Amino acid sequence: MYNLDVKFSKINNMKKLGLLLIVALITFMDANAQVEYKVITSVESIVSSGLGRSRIVSALEDRNYKDFTTNRSEEDDERNKSDRGEIRVKNFEETKLLNFYNIGGIRFQNIAANDAVVSSKINTMSEEGWELAFVTSAVESDSGKDDGQGIFITRYVFKRNKQ
Repeated sequence: MYNLDVKFSKINNMKKLGLLLIVALITFMDANAQVEYKVITSVESIVSSGLGRSRIVSALEDRNYKDFTTNRSEEDDERNKSDRGEIRVKNFEETKLLNFYNIGGIRFQNIAANDAVVSSKINTMSEEGWELAFVTSAVESDSGKDDGQGIFITRYVFKRNKQ
């Protein structure tokens, strides 16, 4: 009886050790996974009378920021002379949204419609393996009688493991 208990104890210890190794391997693989990020921007017009343009914009090309970066110091204060035209992205996805205002004023129906379109974009990104990491937004609003300008901008930052 004692001999049988020792065998079962050894088998259980081997199972525990194997399970521990599998968990450690999965954790190690996940820790070494390369992550990529993607930024999607929504720009919603808050110009009165519905004259503005509202869109979701997503770049379909990559850019390496290092190609457009210089290091400046007291000794070397030469300005960045990279060509702005090389920064431009010509391949991008542009999704129409409705403006917050129309001739009659603020349109809550337009806001709800934009929410539906933005939700659809987020759900599609999720289905493609992207996880919404964080969101940041800002407003440049109408500052008075003669301004007539304004946007509500939101940046959605997604991440996923590189494939």
